[in-house]
Amino acid sequence: MPIVAACRPLPAEFEVPGATVRWGPERGFATPEELRGFVKGADAIVSWVSERIDDPVLDAAGAHLKVVANFAVGVDNIDLAACAKRRVIVTNTPDAVTEGTADMAWALMLAAARRLSHGDRFARSGAWAKHGVLGPAEFLGQAIARRTLLIVGAGRIGYATALRSVGWGMKVLYVARSPKPNFEFAPVNARRVELEEGLPQADFISIHTPLTDETRHLINARRLALLKPTAILVNTSRGPVIDEAALARALRDGRLFGAGLDVFEKEPAVHQDLIGLDNIVMAPHMGSASVDSRRAMTELCAANVRAVLSGRPALTPVITG
Repeated sequence: MPIVAACRPLPAEFEVPGATVRWGPERGFATPEELRGFVKGADAIVSWVSERIDDPVLDAAGAHLKVVANFAVGVDNIDLAACAKRRVIVTNTPDAVTEGTADMAWALMLAAARRLSHGDRFARSGAWAKHGVLGPAEFLGQAIARRTLLIVGAGRIGYATALRSVGWGMKVLYVARSPKPNFEFAPVNARRVELEEGLPQADFISIHTPLTDETRHLINARRLALLKPTAILVNTSRGPVIDEAALARALRDGRLFGAGLDVFEKEPAVHQDLIGLDNIVMAPHMGSASVDSRRAMTELCAANVRAVLSGRPALTPVITG
């Protein structure tokens, strides 16, 4: 009977008939040794973004391991070369997270533009009652309608985020290695630009690029300096795409109106210089944490595991073994 090692409990029914499913702890593994012991003898691993699947883990799983089904779109937690060397198939959940993550990108844009988290803290702390009724020049935010949105990373989530801008009448620019017709045709009608061409034009910047050696600190101090002081930067991709120390300085010095982060460089830690700022909205990496998205992710992981264990092609392979 095959063994499926699911590193975390999943939020929907996970069906792999004929297999024994081994569940990891809700809060994750305290040490790498615990993870290695957990996957020992597994035919399939269902990994979460915090589980590093590398040579020691793959060795611990052993020769029966056939598939690593990552419960995420990004696979930067998996050593793909090590998996390929062992002919282990790696899958992800690309379509399942699209709508939920695009919604989160917009939630962060709206909240940062209208200073929502600052206002929430002000209202619930009692400071509003002490301060009195707000005056006409207090808590002013930025308009969204008819502004310019720059999408950095023109994949599924980037497109879903751009599509949501149509109702706001926004002009859309996008950064991608090659032209994307779905961006350039109606209803989005976007124009492709180089990153350093688009940054000075943008009122809102939404990051959707995967984490690679090339995209680590893609948004650094030099590129932050290109932004308008009224601009808002949002990241729902991977934390290390932005240099958080440089972002904190730009926000503190008023060289950037606001930011919204759902991902961080050293999760779950948040850069100390960001914590005390009122012009940033932060969420604990919950972009895909809607009931629908997480159910679809669970079902897709199960479908990939079922396919591989039965000798059929994976539905969403990253590498095919």
